[in-house]
Amino acid sequence: MFHYTVEANQTVEESVKVLEEVLKQEKFGVLWDFDIKDTLEKKGFDYDQNYRVLEVCNPEAAKEVLTQNYMVGYFLPCKIVVYEEQGKTKIGMPKPTTLIELTGDESLQAFAEDIESKLVACMDKAANK
Repeated sequence: MFHYTVEANQTVEESVKVLEEVLKQEKFGVLWDFDIKDTLEKKGFDYDQNYRVLEVCNPEAAKEVLTQNYMVGYFLPCKIVVYEEQGKTKIGMPKPTTLIELTGDESLQAFAEDIESKLVACMDKAANK
């Protein structure tokens, strides 16, 4: 599977707030919080689904991996989505290990595994608060 998704115990808004705090503890910052529902409504489109896209980054890790291979920048910053589906809040992301495979650079696999495990732990922690 290309993604990792968990079900959260709180609303989309609450999940985003908790996730931001948990990510900060792992030295990831939220660079951008894209509220799709709000944006589409401002553009005149009815969209009743809560759906947020967070772009997250660990600057030290980004510098390290970009120094090794510029192609990784195609996947940065990492994306985590928080949305509502059938009354349940979900937190998900494309797996860094799956994305890194697309570069064909096997030397980056351990790096991707480390980032993925940190993000998965953050998502799990946020989902269960």
